[in-house]
Amino acid sequence: MFSSMEAASKRVPKSEESSSHFKELRTVACGLLAVCTVATASPVIAANQRLPPLSTEPNRCERAFVGNTIGQANGVYDKPLDLWLCDYTNEKLNLKGKSLTAALISDAKFDGADMSEAVMSKAYAVGASFKGTDFLNAVLDRVNFGKANLQGDIFKNTVLSGSTFDNAQLEDAVFEDTIIDYIDLQKLCTNTSISAEGRVELGYR
Repeated sequence: MFSSMEAASKRVPKSEESSSHFKELRTVACGLLAVCTVATASPVIAANQRLPPLSTEPNRCERAFVGNTIGQANGVYDKPLDLWLCDYTNEKLNLKGKSLTAALISDAKFDGADMSEAVMSKAYAVGASFKGTDFLNAVLDRVNFGKANLQGDIFKNTVLSGSTFDNAQLEDAVFEDTIIDYIDLQKLCTNTSISAEGRVELGYR
C-alpha cells in the first residue's frame, strides 16, 4: 500500500513535468511564428532588398538610346537596363519616346534633356538629376524619384500616378494637365519645394 502510494506520488511530478515541457514548446512555437510574421510583413526588410547587380558592359549607357521593349507594362525585359551614373545632360534627340521601364537610373544625369513621350514605369531614379528636363506626354508611373533633382521640369500632360517624390527638389516644376490620382496628389503636395503656382496647376491649394 505504501509502495503504491509512493509510486503514485512519483508519477505526479512526471505528468506535471510533461505538461510543463508542452507549455514551453508551445510558447517557443508561438514566438517563432510571431517572428516569422513580423519578418514577412516588415517594411524594413522590404526596403533592404538588393537591386539587380550593376552591368559591366562598356556601352551600357548607350542602351538608353534603344530602351527596352519586352514586357514594358510589367517592367520585364531580357536584361536589366542599368543607367546608374550615366550622363545624358542636354540630350535632345535620343531619349524622346524611349522606354526606360524598370531601369536603374540612380544618380544619373538628365539635366536639360528632352524626354517627351518617354516611358519610365517602375524606374528607380533615387538621387538622379533631371534639372530642366522636358517630360511632355511622358509616362512616369510608379517611379521612385526620392532625393532626385527635378527643378524646372516640365510635367505637362505627364502620367505620375504611383510615383514617389520623397525629399525631391521640385522648385519651378510645371504640372500643367498632369495625370495623377488623388491619393498620390496628397503625397506629392507634402513636398514643400513645390511652388504656389505648381500647387495651383495640380489643383491642390
